[in-house]
Amino acid sequence: MKTRCFIYISFKGTSYHGWQVQPNSITVQEILDYALSTILNENICTVGAGRTDAGVHAPFFCAHFDSISADPEKTNIVFRLNTFLPKDISVSGIYKVLPEAHARFSAISRTYKYYITRVKDPFLEDLSWFVLGKIDINLMNRACGILLKHKDFTSFSRLHSDTKTNLCTIYSAMWEEIDNTLVFTIKADRFLRNMVRAIAGTMIGAGSGKINLEEFEDIIESGDRCRAGRSAPARGLFLVDIEYPPEIFVRDQGHSRFPTTVPPGSTTF
Repeated sequence: MKTRCFIYISFKGTSYHGWQVQPNSITVQEILDYALSTILNENICTVGAGRTDAGVHAPFFCAHFDSISADPEKTNIVFRLNTFLPKDISVSGIYKVLPEAHARFSAISRTYKYYITRVKDPFLEDLSWFVLGKIDINLMNRACGILLKHKDFTSFSRLHSDTKTNLCTIYSAMWEEIDNTLVFTIKADRFLRNMVRAIAGTMIGAGSGKINLEEFEDIIESGDRCRAGRSAPARGLFLVDIEYPPEIFVRDQGHSRFPTTVPPGSTTF
């Protein structure tokens, strides 16, 4: 009988063409499936919480898989996987879940952060977007308030995507300035492909005076991706949290180990 498990991983996306397996490209899913199949000595195919674009990072990512032999509570699978996996992918935990639990469809919310650096720093080249010029963070936070009023984000969706609906509920969105870094944090029930990067890029247009707030709202209401700003580079985007209902996890009597939705260090580089 197979057991369904959630596996929590972190990865630096610089060397990968996103999460999802695709021909002629190295992806995180391909590497993880191979590692699990090797360690567990069975064919493992993971299902991820969603897609990430090439170069996007994930301090927190979840996938599920079904296994005959995996018993995360009695074996050292996590240690063995971390020994086997490359240095830019790590596993923080594997947990038994109910058979119907799904890494993508069971998620209640997802949270992304986008990082913009105001000074040129070679050590942050793969982890942030270097933007010159004056940026009005207060204006961008007013634009965040406009986001919360809307549900249809077609204007910020990748063209010709296969999604059935472009409706999303954004729970929170805000910009913070920390030293020489601007951090955009956004939480929603779901995100469209390229949505966060398109929003971030368009908001920088507002913050730098290229568009005003009325034009920003007009872009959203138009449903026209061509009117929105260019997408911010993938290297500044981080998936930092995915929230799941606690009742989908299986916890044995007297067993204290239980997953957290935000791993240590997920809010920083």
